[in-house]
Amino acid sequence: MTDSELIVDLRGRLIETLNDFWDAVTEPCGLPEWFGRNLNAWSDTIETRGISEVIDSHDVLIVHADQRGLFEGNRHEAQVLADIFDGEQNRLVIHAST
Repeated sequence: MTDSELIVDLRGRLIETLNDFWDAVTEPCGLPEWFGRNLNAWSDTIETRGISEVIDSHDVLIVHADQRGLFEGNRHEAQVLADIFDGEQNRLVIHAST
């Protein structure tokens, strides 16, 4: 039996800031209205679980994004965000611009 995957594909959407990221993942991840929209809240959501029924109903979360905007270069907030993903149960896949 394979793990159930929630795939959130943000490719083609310009993500310039963390607020843009929160806007982009809120609906597909089923984040509640009271979600904190910060890195600690995201960490709790994907690591501890118990915040989003959508994320909790899947074994694995995979977020795809383009290597531009927030994910271009060495932006500190992008690195902190990327480090929250453990690479196994939660994955952030950054795709090189074409």
